[in-house]
Amino acid sequence: MDTTRRFFGLTLAAGAASCATAEARVAAVVPSDQVSYLAAALAPLNRFVGSWRGTGSGEPGDSRVTRNYDPVLGGKFLEERNISTYAPQAANPQGETHFHRGFWSFDRSRSRIIFRQFHLEGFVNQYVATTADFENDVFVLETEAIENIPPGFRARETYRFSGADAFEETFEIAEPGAAFALYSRNRLTRV
Repeated sequence: MDTTRRFFGLTLAAGAASCATAEARVAAVVPSDQVSYLAAALAPLNRFVGSWRGTGSGEPGDSRVTRNYDPVLGGKFLEERNISTYAPQAANPQGETHFHRGFWSFDRSRSRIIFRQFHLEGFVNQYVATTADFENDVFVLETEAIENIPPGFRARETYRFSGADAFEETFEIAEPGAAFALYSRNRLTRV
């Protein structure tokens, strides 16, 4: 997975001050005039709306995770803002911070939820839901395109809810011709 680490690795070292500023931006309150629900096609994703905090583990190490999900543009899209802060560790003595922003939408022609995820490192992952809705509190998406990475890489996101206020997210990647392998796991609870 050394090749994978190079492409998906967390590359931005950040100081405590920049982390605090970024976390404050993510935690900002949504204006009261903002739509607080999602359009019918995205209604299954209403369970994400709000602020979440948690921890992560996996190939890049252990992290603190801050995430917000907010309906935007009249509830036709769900915006995701994520910050994962990795403490200094043997494999990465400086620690690092990973930022990504994502937008969930509904593709009417396929009757599927689509998730576009933009990473600070320059990657853009476009996922499509493997099912039309959550099944037994589980929702799975697989990439149909990844920008700025060699051809053949794939990724999968799986969300497992264990109640209204807690979920686990697993991120798996597959090098060309290989099976999916766990890269990271986040456990989040609603704030």
